[in-house]
Amino acid sequence: MRQQLTLQIDAAEVPTAEALLDLAGAESIALADAGDDPVLEPPPETTPLWPQVTLHAVFSAETALTGIDGLLQRACAARNVKVTVLRDADWQAAIRQVFKARPFGQRIWLAPADDPAVPAGRIGIRLHMGLAFGTGEHPTTALCLDWLDAHVRPGATVLDYGCGSGVLALAALALGASHAWACDNDPQALVATRANAELNGASSRVTILAPEELPAVTADIVAANILAGTLIELAPRLTAHVRPGGALVLAGVLSTQATPVAQAYEPYCTDIAQTADQGWVRLAATRRSASG
Repeated sequence: MRQQLTLQIDAAEVPTAEALLDLAGAESIALADAGDDPVLEPPPETTPLWPQVTLHAVFSAETALTGIDGLLQRACAARNVKVTVLRDADWQAAIRQVFKARPFGQRIWLAPADDPAVPAGRIGIRLHMGLAFGTGEHPTTALCLDWLDAHVRPGATVLDYGCGSGVLALAALALGASHAWACDNDPQALVATRANAELNGASSRVTILAPEELPAVTADIVAANILAGTLIELAPRLTAHVRPGGALVLAGVLSTQATPVAQAYEPYCTDIAQTADQGWVRLAATRRSASG
């Protein structure tokens, strides 16, 4: 069983509401206009948001949602906030309906598990739907996939910190990385990543574990698509896992949060670059060498 939280909101307040719902533990977020069928977050480089938006967020049955209505009303003037119970078949079917195969960058093709077709010139990654966050529909995931598509080289090693569905680790492996570590503090995410790794024939090349089990490895690329506050808190730990001269890719950051996140990483990194999409920002940086 799952819980679905539904509310109405002005389009300009969507990024704030999404950030709060992500922080509360939302497994998926969908947007809809009044009377229309819901669709997940619009694709990158488009802005088909309606002036008034109905937002649906799915949570596990165990997530405590007491008081979230008042928080949403105060933070972003949310209206008609209500929580309903969903049967598993209902919410999984809804996710399958709206998640469609699509390209990222020049090489990636992301598709549901039951869609094996891959266009010529693309590298396919398939995902089981409904298990964890990370289908590529949300701008934060899309920003990371676009970066990986442009920068992963054969033989690279990658750490996907806060892996969700494992999509970033699996995309890196499909693009030629030799090994990936995928960690998350949510057991459901680890289950999802294992299932998706098996689906993509990548089980032998990915180590899946909880953050406290992560050894003192250093990778060529560390990607973390989580939340701004957590990224700031984890700055010393995440950068310690990047080899000198390696790359750090951070997402889950609202445009208003980009400056403090960048400041937290400045002691460890150089060339911190920001890329924005629909109110969200990706930060990419280079790990400083031991001498500088």
